[in-house]
Amino acid sequence: MSNKFLLATFEGGGSVTPMLGLARKLVQRGHHVRVMSDACNRPEAEAAGAVFVAWKRAPSKPARAREFDTWDDWSQENPADGFANLMENVLAGPALAFAEDVIEELQAEPADLVVSSEMLFGVPLACEALGQKLALMAMNIPLFPMTGFIPLGPGLAPPRTDAERAMHAEITAGIVAMIDASLPAFNAARAKLGLAPLAHMTEQHGAAEVMLLATSRAFDFAPDVLPPKVSYVGPQLDEPAWTQPWTSPFGAKDVRPLALVSFSTTFQDHAGVLQNVIDAISSLPMKAVVTTGGGIRPDEVRAAENVAVMESAPHNAILREAALAVTHGGHGTLMKILASGAPSLILPHGRDQEDNATRVAERGAGIKLPRTASVTEIRAALTRLLTEDTFTVCARALGAHVAADAANSPLVATLERLAQTPAAPADGRANLLSLAV
Repeated sequence: MSNKFLLATFEGGGSVTPMLGLARKLVQRGHHVRVMSDACNRPEAEAAGAVFVAWKRAPSKPARAREFDTWDDWSQENPADGFANLMENVLAGPALAFAEDVIEELQAEPADLVVSSEMLFGVPLACEALGQKLALMAMNIPLFPMTGFIPLGPGLAPPRTDAERAMHAEITAGIVAMIDASLPAFNAARAKLGLAPLAHMTEQHGAAEVMLLATSRAFDFAPDVLPPKVSYVGPQLDEPAWTQPWTSPFGAKDVRPLALVSFSTTFQDHAGVLQNVIDAISSLPMKAVVTTGGGIRPDEVRAAENVAVMESAPHNAILREAALAVTHGGHGTLMKILASGAPSLILPHGRDQEDNATRVAERGAGIKLPRTASVTEIRAALTRLLTEDTFTVCARALGAHVAADAANSPLVATLERLAQTPAAPADGRANLLSLAV
């Protein structure tokens, strides 16, 4: 049975490629797929076979270059201020604009199911106003507080003592308060659409039938019992459509171990850290390919004899040859690294990266260093990854689970089933998530 899907996301680096990979799979299954996103994502969406619709009222980057960024969380000294910046400029502040765009599109052409990034509060707002069936998808570990999950941000490991559990509860309460700082303006947007006010921002997620976590349960610190209608559907490992073909810059007789070095595709002011990594590798018996991904221009860093710098290359192909990887800890990049079985050095720059790095380090599959690490410290960490086999053993063990979850993802089947069944009653959707307060 062919269905109509409307997929909604925004140009936030790792938020795009998994959604467009989903679009491609749905199109291949014979469904009619529209993608709503920033104008710069048109070529990728159309390459996936989808009909593209750019945001009109909501923020819409015309190009992926950093001068068009709609938020600058990297510039905030306090991570909490960076998150507040993101909430104000993308996730919650323009919620009414996102909602009005979605309402207009659905009134022009209905959909059997809307699938949205869970970060865009305006999409479930629109769907609630219309009574539209909705699925939310997180392209990462859960970003918003839910019962049983570790609060995101500081890179916390699972609590082992009562004191640690109390600290987690205190941090969670702080995160809820920070998110709810957007509540007055958001409730004003709800009022304009004829909806009652909420007590907490994340109650808006209750407009959805499901919350799908596009990550590996083996990677996450998952609770034994998930909140109602929350499920893991495995990572989506597609390459961005803008990636250039791969040809190794090193000769076939060069047997030095290869590293993939890849940081954010969005700007996080990371040229200096990237240069420190290159300088550390330059004196080691190894070789590396650095992909700057558009966040940094290749000419902003100096290459070396054993380090090739290029704007893009297919990570999955490079990782088939790589002995290790160096990254900022973005979820999509880490999933590809783990699925390949390679250990990693992670230098987080913010967002969910500290938490992703902690999950790797806790499993022994890599090393986490601060972004302020010196060339000497980076070189020492890389030497450990090259010489201590335990990192590779642990990375392959965790990676086998990640690769299996990706290969056996129930995502498409789950969405097809939702599209073909009646929506749950409104009161049945209200408790989609258990807010951790």
